[in-house]
Amino acid sequence: MTQTPIETRLLSPDSEHIAYAAMMLAKGRLVGMPTETVYGLAADARNPQAVARIYAAKGRPSFNPLIVHAADLEAAQRIGRFSPDAERLAQAFWPGALTLVVPLQDGAGIARLVTAGLDTIAIRVPAHPVAQDLLHAFGGMVAAPSANPSGRISPTRPAHVMAGLGGRLSVVLDAGACPVGVESTIIGWQQGRPVLLRPGGIPAEALAEALGQPIATASPVTDAAQPLAPGMLASHYAPRAPLRLNAIEAQGDEILIGFGQVRGDFSLSERGDLVQAAANLFDALHRADATGRPIAIAPIPDHGLGQAINNRLERAAAPR
Repeated sequence: MTQTPIETRLLSPDSEHIAYAAMMLAKGRLVGMPTETVYGLAADARNPQAVARIYAAKGRPSFNPLIVHAADLEAAQRIGRFSPDAERLAQAFWPGALTLVVPLQDGAGIARLVTAGLDTIAIRVPAHPVAQDLLHAFGGMVAAPSANPSGRISPTRPAHVMAGLGGRLSVVLDAGACPVGVESTIIGWQQGRPVLLRPGGIPAEALAEALGQPIATASPVTDAAQPLAPGMLASHYAPRAPLRLNAIEAQGDEILIGFGQVRGDFSLSERGDLVQAAANLFDALHRADATGRPIAIAPIPDHGLGQAINNRLERAAAPR
């Protein structure tokens, strides 16, 4: 589906503009929706043409499934079948930065493009008040991947959405910077056991503690394979410039993104705070990429939110 450029309205998230954005969703249009993780490109999850517009706007491979955002667990259970473990995680971490991949309910009415033909569906209940207001005003569920061209740096500010997708969506609700700053953690089940499909805004350690059992980690998939959930492709979240990881100092013309004692040209967190680093990650990559110089980034500890940060950086640095 080819999209003719349209006017994209950047609007404050007051009640009048949220009602307007909900009306656009009902008409099958695309809306830039703030969440606590990143900005999402939202469309009516039951409208096949609207969902197709997501794939067209992003240039997203049609075999890569989307996350459905629901207002609450009750709404989520109308489209997905929740095991006791899945319900336990939902009760503990929803609303919040957790996506659960569960079997699709018969007669759920979700557009087939959302699940990319799989018999499972990825569902999240966002915590951001504007996302909640929009979902309630719309009265339905939305499919909403990150609001950026496919494979590029995720958007954590309205300016990122406008720079990447301006002219391809009707509305961006401007709620400022996203407080978490990395996408949701995605958990699925294989042979009845929980599997980490994508690290994200909730550390895997917290999820394992809630379940009382360890969580295995799935491997990234190649571009030719069918991913079980969003964010599993080996190359993803990528700047245009080459990216070098675990750098202590810049080499040549590189711009260095620091962390902790590695200061750099600017830092994800000078005090070595992983929560602050996660919130700053994608904006820092956008800033560095805008210089046109190669990018180097300091080492990040691989625990807690550091696991999600390193996951994004490894995919951003992967050959493409």
